[in-house]
Amino acid sequence: MNILIVYAHPSKKSYTFQILERLKSVLAAEKWNVEISDLYASNFVSDLSEEEYEREGFAKTQLPIPQDVLNEQEKIEKADCIIFLYPVWWSDCPAKLKGWFDRVYSVGYAYGQNETSRKIKTIPLGLVICTAGHPNDFLGEIEIAQSMEKIMLEDRLGKRFQNKEMIILGGTLELEKVMEKHFELISKIPLKIKSIQ
Repeated sequence: MNILIVYAHPSKKSYTFQILERLKSVLAAEKWNVEISDLYASNFVSDLSEEEYEREGFAKTQLPIPQDVLNEQEKIEKADCIIFLYPVWWSDCPAKLKGWFDRVYSVGYAYGQNETSRKIKTIPLGLVICTAGHPNDFLGEIEIAQSMEKIMLEDRLGKRFQNKEMIILGGTLELEKVMEKHFELISKIPLKIKSIQ
């Protein structure tokens, strides 16, 4: 089983980093191959260049794809499961992760027509795990949770994944009250992954 974690947080002092460490530990116990794309640590460029816009905006698939994007696409092609892990900032993922989708989901690969290059494979499982300051009940009440799920699961993951799920680890403003519950949810991730085998 090959797991790709696309991780987006700039600080190793963050709760999101604690979740990453717990997730790595849980997955390591399964002896699976785990690869991490740490978008901040690798200084992933999240903005489209003018040439990339030319390629994407006008579907000029003959234009080259940058090497850093090709590297991320290679990781996708090896993965049986992709886990997106990030904090909720202004009701969405950090710009770094949004830029990952903008660039890595290139035309002819993740959408649109292109007879000359490979198409993204259908990935068996996509998990979206995000940390949020507000409790889940509140996020549901103001309909932010539903909005985040719609954008991540239906648009960004879409038909590219056979199975997909979002886990919101809310309530981190009162961390001591939720940490144990969150870590328990993370410990169950291998069961979700095994269910696709």
